[in-house]
Amino acid sequence: MNKWSPAYKPLERKPQGAAKVHAAPPLILSLSFLAVIIVGTLLLKLPVMTVEPITWVESLFTATSAVTVTGLVMVDTGTAFTMAGQTVIAILIQLGGLGLMTFAVVTLIALGNKMSFLQQSAVKEAFNQTDMSTLVSTAKAVLAFAFVVEMMGFIILNAFWWPQMPASDAMFNAFFYTISAFNNAGFALSSDSLSAYVGSPVINITITALFIVGGLGFSVWLELLKKRKWQLISVYAKTMILGTLALNVLAFISILMIEIDNPATLGKLDTVSAVWASWFQAVTPRTAGFNTIDIASLEDATTAIMLLLMFIGGGSMSTASGIKLMTFVVLLLAAYNYISRGAAPTLYGKAISTETVSKALALTLISIGITWIAIFLLLITEDAPFLDIVFEAVSALGTVGLSRGLTGGLSDSGEFIIILLMYIGRLGPLTLAYFIASPRMSRIKHPDAKLAIG
Repeated sequence: MNKWSPAYKPLERKPQGAAKVHAAPPLILSLSFLAVIIVGTLLLKLPVMTVEPITWVESLFTATSAVTVTGLVMVDTGTAFTMAGQTVIAILIQLGGLGLMTFAVVTLIALGNKMSFLQQSAVKEAFNQTDMSTLVSTAKAVLAFAFVVEMMGFIILNAFWWPQMPASDAMFNAFFYTISAFNNAGFALSSDSLSAYVGSPVINITITALFIVGGLGFSVWLELLKKRKWQLISVYAKTMILGTLALNVLAFISILMIEIDNPATLGKLDTVSAVWASWFQAVTPRTAGFNTIDIASLEDATTAIMLLLMFIGGGSMSTASGIKLMTFVVLLLAAYNYISRGAAPTLYGKAISTETVSKALALTLISIGITWIAIFLLLITEDAPFLDIVFEAVSALGTVGLSRGLTGGLSDSGEFIIILLMYIGRLGPLTLAYFIASPRMSRIKHPDAKLAIG
């Protein structure tokens, strides 16, 4: 066939450098977090970062815990790491808490580049947003909001510690705890976390305010700042605010009643300190990870409450993890709707779609499945009480950071199980499920199956 033939088509040559990598957004997000963990591991292994050399596993564990904003530690952050190492940990927390995609968007804007469709999809996955047109403005607003809140926290904590220690130490403590609290990380510079301040109103109010603000979800705060009226905010924002308030108050009252006579926790404190301790322990399981009393000394009933709170977690597009409060609310409403034989579950007069219910159910079941597998494996690898293992697994997957003392005594296998749990917990079980079952369109209509349930 010659080139003058009508059927002749010249071969098209793709310009060099035009090849594109086709990858699912969750994969981009997963690899981004993994890359930061690897870089963090390498940095923390440098001699200048630690007082004494630490192992590669300890470095990896710390970096993973920081990037996933968990707070579980194998070595004491305040004594094992130098100020340089602690600064690196704080930076890793900030990157993991606010999200790599936020920084990526702002960087692209600063460079004057437009995001490709694939980049937009990755950012949408990170923000849990559906409207791509608002991603850039959302990323800017998130960073601005985080800066203002963290600056306020820094000023208050710095003023509190200034009379108690040298000025440089007060400033660094304020810097580290502000970042750790706002990002729901739970890293502390003392081996007993914040137990020394169990009765301090300043520490209790400031630290809990920071991690509640960070865990509620940026979209909720941005909506409140923009609309400023309860009637105008979305159903999601209303549910998150009221749901968070309800959970915190119920947990606070329950813990106070259960622990008030426990001589190892609230029983040894004065009334005011006991109230502050109850409040702190009620709100910290929502993935914050700090504590002001010994977690291992809590009554089993209190531990059960904490397990539920850790599993639920905070809000979408926040520094918190867990299955998320809205997921929990959707499941409760769907169950109630089925029992009451309603047409469809509703919230503030609006129907909840079947797709939303299915997504909530899938995320919860996957989370339960991952937790069960982790507990089963830890029961094989660790010689520890059952409750301690369950608590450690749920805390790791929820990126909470609370522990009953098991973290430091984990076996080599147990350490890697917890590392993997922290990584999965930050990415979200539903993100990982994306790889297992990508949605496929089918034109085949199957007949309904009659199945007995219950």
